[in-house]
Amino acid sequence: MANAFVFPGQGSQAVGMGKLLAEQVPAARRVFEEVDEALGEKLSALIWEGPEGDLTLTRNAQPALMAVSMAALRALEAEGITVAGQAAYVAGHSLGEYSALAAAGSLGIADTARLLRTRGDAMQKAVPVGEGAMAALLGLEIDVVREIAAEAAGNDVCEAANDNAAGQVVVSGSKAAIERAVEIAKSRGAKRALLLPVSAPFHCALMEPAAEIMANALASVTIRAPVVPLVANVVAGPITDPAEIRQRLVEQVTGSVRWRESVLWMADNNVDQLVEIGAGKVLSGLVKRIAPSVGAVNVGTPEEAASVAARLKTHSESGE
Repeated sequence: MANAFVFPGQGSQAVGMGKLLAEQVPAARRVFEEVDEALGEKLSALIWEGPEGDLTLTRNAQPALMAVSMAALRALEAEGITVAGQAAYVAGHSLGEYSALAAAGSLGIADTARLLRTRGDAMQKAVPVGEGAMAALLGLEIDVVREIAAEAAGNDVCEAANDNAAGQVVVSGSKAAIERAVEIAKSRGAKRALLLPVSAPFHCALMEPAAEIMANALASVTIRAPVVPLVANVVAGPITDPAEIRQRLVEQVTGSVRWRESVLWMADNNVDQLVEIGAGKVLSGLVKRIAPSVGAVNVGTPEEAASVAARLKTHSESGE
């Protein structure tokens, strides 16, 4: 059996994340220094001291979460755990896909930080504030949500943006259409249907201007083949070719994050443990709903890095 290393997306950020890693693991501290230098600002100070409102801004949250994930990975590496040695696959939720590619050696950290700053800015500016929205529809399966989205769209945009787990789907699009989708979902038996506190309608056709900006940005950076396959959001399957990675990252801006299917694919291909690397425990929580037979552990502190490293060594030695 095998491990997959997975990396969280926006919403997992918290002021103070990664601070212990920087204080206790020299290689982790160097990650934050490299990100600060790449962006020409002290993002690390914002990560550790806040204010929370500024950290939550898309342009800051995206490179910040990547920095913490890479710092946590460096802590694992200090304990003798590597992506090439212990992971069969890497995957990430939305921006986490960039962290996964950095972890697998496809992208350099400085390039990844700059790409995510560009991505955050482009996604924020693609739709004027107040014109787009996202909503979580809970208790309905993806096929039903797609029907609801089509019904709610009318002449507007309404699409299934995140298939996070069975009965947990997020729709994204024009504000009026998303509000219609919430009401339709309630009438179709949703346990809950609620607008999300986000600043833009991610992962839908309204993000096309951002996709064009990312196509240009990605064309200018070196992407290498990852040391292990990336299970990509938009195809829910493994990819390794740098040209395809570039293409899928562009498609991901407007495309649906097929997280449920990605986890199921990994479970069907001998993965019995996800190692969530970075801030929060969102992905670990989702795996319990998607594939209960797959275990999940978290690495966000030096202490967690040490204990997970010991577990991973036992896991690989025993062939569990």
